[in-house]
Amino acid sequence: MKLNIKNIDKTFWIIYGLLIIVAIIALFSASSTLVYQRGSVLGPIGSQMLFIALGLVAAYLIQFIPSYWVRFGGYGLLAISTLLVYSTIIPGNPLVVTINGAARWVRIAGITFQPSELAKLSLIIVIADQLARIKTEADKRKYFYRTLIIAGVVMLPIMASNLSTAVLIGLIIFCLWILARIPWKYTLSVVGIAVVVLGLGYALVEFAFVRPHREMSGPFKRATTWVSRIDRHFEQDDGSKYVLTDENIQEVYSSVAIARGGTTPLGVFPGNSKERDYLPLAFADYIFAIIVEESGIIGAFGLIFLYLAVLFRACNISSRYSDMPAMLMTMGLALMITCQALISMLVAVGLGPVTGQPLPLISRGGTSVLITSIYFGIMMGVSREQTELRERVNETIEESLDDAPIVTLE
Repeated sequence: MKLNIKNIDKTFWIIYGLLIIVAIIALFSASSTLVYQRGSVLGPIGSQMLFIALGLVAAYLIQFIPSYWVRFGGYGLLAISTLLVYSTIIPGNPLVVTINGAARWVRIAGITFQPSELAKLSLIIVIADQLARIKTEADKRKYFYRTLIIAGVVMLPIMASNLSTAVLIGLIIFCLWILARIPWKYTLSVVGIAVVVLGLGYALVEFAFVRPHREMSGPFKRATTWVSRIDRHFEQDDGSKYVLTDENIQEVYSSVAIARGGTTPLGVFPGNSKERDYLPLAFADYIFAIIVEESGIIGAFGLIFLYLAVLFRACNISSRYSDMPAMLMTMGLALMITCQALISMLVAVGLGPVTGQPLPLISRGGTSVLITSIYFGIMMGVSREQTELRERVNETIEESLDDAPIVTLE
């Protein structure tokens, strides 16, 4: 693996670097409760800084790995991550760690991580590689069903503990189908079936468990939590949502933080947040609310622009790249980062029900930071390959012109 920094994607590195800077500032601002609970700054902040540093190293090294190696490795990673996500639904599994009622984490050798993050990454790589094999119209039907089965197998256990992540993965796969020009009759039929299933599931849980105040058991026991969040988000404005309860405390204090930040275009400035001391998990799912409070509407739109810049840069790279697997992989990874960020922001500002989606690179969480950094490393590697390929083509053309015989006309 040759570490030639000449053709690295400087634009991607600038975007990635700016997001890291925002993450560090937000980390110090939003981690006051953790620092107070643990009585030390080095504990919660130091560990996250370590993951950020590891993410930087990972992104730098991965950008030099050929994309075909990444695609090949994606299949092995998918097999491992699928086994791990299925292990989270096994009752009594000693490897599974339950946090806030959700069994999404696995602890191996003292390291706790979410296998769904690995599954998201590997699934995008594998789906992109499969769709890139389409050569004929008959192949479209074949690879559509193949990718549908692969995605369904991986997403089923993820859906049991984290419905929003499963829906997000489904959205990205739908986009990849569109980019691969899968016929609409196939893609829309899957969307229609998914909507019907989710609608019937919502009605069943609502009327059989939520309203009678009954508890569910089994792998989908968190379904009552999902339905309750949706109900709370769309409830009538009868004043009850302004009464602070254990269920709506995050939404209430998030709204207060955003309102406080909106008093001036630049907010109250970093380090001056008040709501970070009251907002539960301000350093995680609702960190965008603290960013808005401290940097105002300018900071909010600046961060939105950075995430959109990731997608725009990926589109620019893909439009000039002849390698279909690398193009689809780049677009899938960029869409995952951008869509996850936008969903997290919409929830923080009260435009969507609570989902638990972290803000990529910025929300506290070691697995998320490392995996998102790997996303950037892979995309930057594809960009580097594209630049080197273009240079080799230009050199070949120049050499052929130099070797061409000189013809003179008398």
